[in-house]
Amino acid sequence: MPTLYVVATPIGNLSDMTPRAVETLRRCAFVAAEDTRVTQKLLTHFEIGTRLISNHQHNEQQRAGELVARMLEEGCDAAVVTDAGTPCISDPGYVFVREAAAAGIPVLAVPGPTAMACALSVSGFDVREFAFYGFLPRPARELREKLVSIARGGVPIAVVHESPHRVKDLLGAVCEALPGCCVCACCDLTKLHEKTVRGTAPEVLSALEQNPKAEKGEYCLVLDLHDVNLPAPPAETSASLEAQLFERLLAGEDFKDAGAALQAQGAKRNDVYRAAMRVKEFLAEYGAER
Repeated sequence: MPTLYVVATPIGNLSDMTPRAVETLRRCAFVAAEDTRVTQKLLTHFEIGTRLISNHQHNEQQRAGELVARMLEEGCDAAVVTDAGTPCISDPGYVFVREAAAAGIPVLAVPGPTAMACALSVSGFDVREFAFYGFLPRPARELREKLVSIARGGVPIAVVHESPHRVKDLLGAVCEALPGCCVCACCDLTKLHEKTVRGTAPEVLSALEQNPKAEKGEYCLVLDLHDVNLPAPPAETSASLEAQLFERLLAGEDFKDAGAALQAQGAKRNDVYRAAMRVKEFLAEYGAER
């Protein structure tokens, strides 16, 4: 019976490559890689000649089944890797793993580096309970809503990834949405110029703004939510969105402001839009009759 190995690779320092990982990649029939160009450099460094096959987020849904079929037909072992760190954690690989397991193929982990664990370990926070969220939404409103949702989720520590060009925007949103949040921002973990900044969200943001090299290297951030104080969520109402819009219109708000207020309270944008259209139709018909 073939075996699929989920192999962790270094996140920056090649010395973190384990002997078991090298041996596993060397003896597998093929390696499914997120980016074959990146993985080829790793294999070349360790003098590994195993064939590489691309397996990334845009082709994994189709390719996973093909790779599993090949493993079964040839009775061969295979490995899955990503550009850096542990596959399937905010990276491709999980579809291949799922399909292999469904086909009865044993799936084994070859453990190693992961940015999430590294950042948690150096944060200095109480990380006995945490949640991992990967990359957060980019649009400002969605990002704020997600941050508030995370804080209200009850888990005191959150770990997120962010690109160097957007990390300041993320920290700005944290400052606004999560007052009292402390942050451990890690950049270039395990690399020569590794840097970790700890403090309140405004302090960490200020440190990055004063660093001319802050927009280099990927970031992993640990958010300590223990002291975050959010206002109580608005009381639930049984009134329809149309009724709530009417109430706000009667109070002097226009459709735009009324709709924005309902979205801020948790209503979905499309639901508010449809409700507004129904209210406008009613008002137009009512006005015509009069």
